[in-house]
Amino acid sequence: MGGTGNVGRKVVADLAAVGVRTRALVRDPAAAGLPPEVEVVRGDLSEPDSLATAADGVDSVLLIWPFHDTENAERVVRALSGPDRRLVYLSSTTVNDQGPQSDQIPLVHAEMEAAVEAHASEWTVLRADTLASNALSWAGQIRASAVVRGFAVAPSAVVHEGDVAAVAARLLTGSGHAGRKYLVTGPRVVGRAEQVEAIGAALGRELRFEAQPLDVARESMTAAGLPAHLIEVLLSMAEFRPPSDLVTSVVADLTGRPARDVRDWAGERAAEFR
Repeated sequence: MGGTGNVGRKVVADLAAVGVRTRALVRDPAAAGLPPEVEVVRGDLSEPDSLATAADGVDSVLLIWPFHDTENAERVVRALSGPDRRLVYLSSTTVNDQGPQSDQIPLVHAEMEAAVEAHASEWTVLRADTLASNALSWAGQIRASAVVRGFAVAPSAVVHEGDVAAVAARLLTGSGHAGRKYLVTGPRVVGRAEQVEAIGAALGRELRFEAQPLDVARESMTAAGLPAHLIEVLLSMAEFRPPSDLVTSVVADLTGRPARDVRDWAGERAAEFR
C-alpha cells in the first residue's frame, strides 16, 4: 500500500522481478508507471472503505503510512488485515520504545505500530533509518548553486531506500518474521553535510551544506509553498531529535549483502541532480 513511492515502487519491482504475484494500491492507476506484470488497483489510505476489496486474495501487505497523524489508522489496519494475511508496517528507527517520542514523526509511527500490533492477526514491523532518497529534495538547489541550505538534523545511519525495499520484500515473502521488529540502517552515521559532499563527489563538483536557523528555514519552506503543518513537523524533527549512533546488520542478515553507503546512493542517482 504505497506502491509508487520511493520504497514502495522498489518493493513492487523486486517482487515482480522474482516472479512473485504482486498487487499495488495507488490513487491513480493510469499514472502508476509500474511493471506490466504488476496488478495495479485503485485505493486510498484516506478512504478505508476502498481497501478491503483491494486487499482481497492477498497473502501479505506492506503498509506505508503517508500521513502526519493517525486518523483512520485502526480502520485501515483492520481493512488490510485478515486471518491468513501478514501485515508488514514500514516504521522508523526514531521510535523510542521507552517513550516519550522526540517529535511528531516517531510519535505517529509509535501509534501506528500500536494499531498494527493490536489489530493485525500477523504483523512485522520494519523500522528504517533516514532514507537516502530524502536528499532528492535538494536537487533544485544543487542544479542552481554549490550550496544546499536547510535546517540541520541530528546525524544518523542514512539508509539506501533500495536496501529497505529488499528487506521488506523478504519480510513479505519469508517465514519466521511474525511478531518481530527489524531496525534497518545504513553502514555508518552521517550528517547532512556529508550527504551533500557525497552528491558533489558523484557530480564532480564541490558542494557544501549550510545550516539555516529554524526561523529562516520556516520562512524558506513557507515561501516554497509547503503546508504549515508539514513545516512544523519537519522543524520539530530538527529541534528535538537526538543524535543516533545506531548501526545494524539487518540488511546483510536478511539480503546476504551489506548495506550501501550514501556515496553508493549518490553515484546511482547523480543524473537526478544534474
